[in-house]
Amino acid sequence: MTQHLSGSSPFLKPFFLKTPVRVVNPLGQRRHTLPASEFRNLTPQDAISVFEIEREAFVSVSGECPLTLEEVLRFVRQCPELSLGWFEEGQLVAFIIGTGWDKERLSQEAMTLHVPNTSTVHIHVLSVHRHCRQQGKGSILLWRYLQYLRCMPHPRRALLICEDFLVPFYLKAGFKEKGPSAISVSNMRFQEMEYLLGGQAYARRNSGC
Repeated sequence: MTQHLSGSSPFLKPFFLKTPVRVVNPLGQRRHTLPASEFRNLTPQDAISVFEIEREAFVSVSGECPLTLEEVLRFVRQCPELSLGWFEEGQLVAFIIGTGWDKERLSQEAMTLHVPNTSTVHIHVLSVHRHCRQQGKGSILLWRYLQYLRCMPHPRRALLICEDFLVPFYLKAGFKEKGPSAISVSNMRFQEMEYLLGGQAYARRNSGC
């Protein structure tokens, strides 16, 4: 069953925009609302939106999607707790999908496999809707995701692969380079990156985990 963890982790709790958003309804009556920006685990119902954002972001650049629609569906069913979506006014604007892994380095097998209850999380994809890019949302979502992993009982590190031009982004987020990846996709080569989830006890004690 898909877990909705917004009540159990401070990093998934809704927050509200500081400035009210004015909405004009068809009758001409104006009302003020405070639409929540919500962080929650993804569900199978989110899969189409996830894949559309992913396809637009990656196909135009590399010609390949990190995950097919079938893989998105499988992973959000197998390990919804390792996914995180950012929703504004109910619409998905950014997401991360991860799975469990049980070896020191990522291999081709890691691209399609989830190993439950392991100390390593493989981050398959981080993507932001095209209308929400250049706003820092990717960095914010990644930070929230890593803090959220700290509150979980098993994860002790996160691994991912990325192209060379993305290495500075992940270094700034606290990842370290592990060297060239053994994984290749359509002759594309990648760097493997690692983030150590240190300070779990401190995070739980000071954040209500």
